Amino acid sequence: MEIRDKTVLLTGATGGLGRAMAMRLAGAGAKVTLSARGKDALDALATELPGNGHSTAVADLGEPDAAERLAAALGPIDCLVANAALPATGRVTEISGNQVARMLRINLESPILLSQALLPGMLDRDRGKIVLIGSLAGKAGSPRSSIYNASKFGLRGFAFGLSGDLAGTGVGVSVVAPGFVRDAGMFADSGAKAPARLGTTSPKEVADAVMKAIGSQKIEIAVAPLASRAMAHIGLVSPTVSYRAQSGPSGQKTADIVARGQAHKR
Repeated sequence: MEIRDKTVLLTGATGGLGRAMAMRLAGAGAKVTLSARGKDALDALATELPGNGHSTAVADLGEPDAAERLAAALGPIDCLVANAALPATGRVTEISGNQVARMLRINLESPILLSQALLPGMLDRDRGKIVLIGSLAGKAGSPRSSIYNASKFGLRGFAFGLSGDLAGTGVGVSVVAPGFVRDAGMFADSGAKAPARLGTTSPKEVADAVMKAIGSQKIEIAVAPLASRAMAHIGLVSPTVSYRAQSGPSGQKTADIVARGQAHKR
C-alpha cells in the first residue's frame, strides 16, 4: 500500500521504537494518529513530526474496553501499526494476576481488538494494512519472559491466521519481529547488555521494516542480525536446544538483570 496521504494509527507512539516509527511514517507523507497514555508526550511528539494532518489520541490500552473506545473515537484508518507493548518480564510466580491481565491486554488483546474494529472499514474501501509489532521472542522462549513469550507467540499466530482470512482482498497483515534492540526497549530500560555475538538492531531499522511491511505482501519480517534470526529459528524448531543454550549462569544472570530493571513497567 502506498502510505502517502494515508491515515495511520500508531499505538505506543511515545516510546523509543514508537518515536522512530512516527518520524518515518510522517516523513513518508502519512497522516499519523499518535496514541499512548501520556497527553503531554503525545502533543510534544506531534509538533516534531514533518508534514501535516497529524493528531493524537490518549488511550491506556491496559484498561478494559480501551481498544474499542480508541477505535470508535477515530475516523477512517488506512493503516494500523500496533506497537504498544509491556516488557512483561519476571518469574510468573512473582507477577500478580492483575499484572498478567494487563500485560496480555496490551500486548495481545488490544492489537486483536483494534484489528477487529478497524478491518470492516478497510475492507469496505478495499484498501488497508495491519502491521503488528511482534518479536523474535514469538519464536523462542527465554528465562523471565514467559508472559512476554506467550503474548508474542500469540500475536504471531493471530497474524498468520488473519492473513488467510484476508486473502483476495485489498487489505493485508504483517508481523514485524525485531530481535535485540539497542537504544530502546529492554536493554536500554534495564542497563543489561545484549548477549554477545548475537548482535542488535536499531529503532531506525525497525521503523524501516514497518515501511517495508506496509509496502509489501510479506506476512513476517524479522529485523535482526543473522545470528539472532538463526537462534530464534532454532528455538522454534528445537525448543530443547534453545533451553539448554539459555539456561546457563550467564543467561540466567542477564535475564534477572533485565527483569529487575523493567519491574516498574509491569
